[in-house]
Amino acid sequence: MSDSMGDAITILIAEDDDGHAELVRAQLLEAGIRNPYFRFRDGQELWAYLDGRGRAGGSFLILLDIRMPRMDGVEALRRIKADEALSRIPVIMLTTTDDPREIEECYLLGCNCYVTKPVEFNAFTETLNRLGLFIMIMRVSEVPGATRP
Repeated sequence: MSDSMGDAITILIAEDDDGHAELVRAQLLEAGIRNPYFRFRDGQELWAYLDGRGRAGGSFLILLDIRMPRMDGVEALRRIKADEALSRIPVIMLTTTDDPREIEECYLLGCNCYVTKPVEFNAFTETLNRLGLFIMIMRVSEVPGATRP
């Protein structure tokens, strides 16, 4: 997958569960997504990256879990979308939470998509396959002045 300039989009995955993170990565590969990616174990690690190296710019797509230690995904989303330099980065919430209030809050904060991870393995795998196809066709804006890590 690449943007209109031919540069690869870097996928940033914030997921505290090792099994879910590996499953996301494997399913993206199975769906043909070969983009570079970085995995963060919580929102605080993601925010530290974005607040530092991410400000240098680049084309990013964030897959963000909600339930994480230290800084949850909702707070990370809030900070990303409130930051003028980072607010255009597309964020896909990828979580087991299907609470309508939380879904609404994420959309109000500016998430681009909210994907509920089914607990059943085969359904979760199918959801990730669809997500991979979605990512392949999604237009991702480049962060001004960005360089890849």
